[in-house]
Amino acid sequence: MIITFKSKAAGDVIMFADVAERLMLLMGKDKTPQGIITVEQLPAAVAALRAAIAEDKTRHAGLADEDLPQNEVAANGARRPYVSLAQRATPLLELLEWANKKARPVTWGV
Repeated sequence: MIITFKSKAAGDVIMFADVAERLMLLMGKDKTPQGIITVEQLPAAVAALRAAIAEDKTRHAGLADEDLPQNEVAANGARRPYVSLAQRATPLLELLEWANKKARPVTWGV
């Protein structure tokens, strides 16, 4: 399943549901098929994602490429190439930052 994050402040961000749900939890939101990050909630959501990205980068900073995971398990149990949290969260973070600057909410849905 695909989830699309939308705001009138910037372009859409499209993600697999398992990735989007992980980011929702990091932002303090329930993992639901539809939802909203209000203008009032945007600063906290931005701060939470920035903190998670920084922690992910710190955790992997001393590792050589061959020491990083090569695969991860998708929600359906299939294996897929590993993508760091920082890489996955950055497009959504950028959308949230634009939405915050322009005082526009961010919604998501399937």
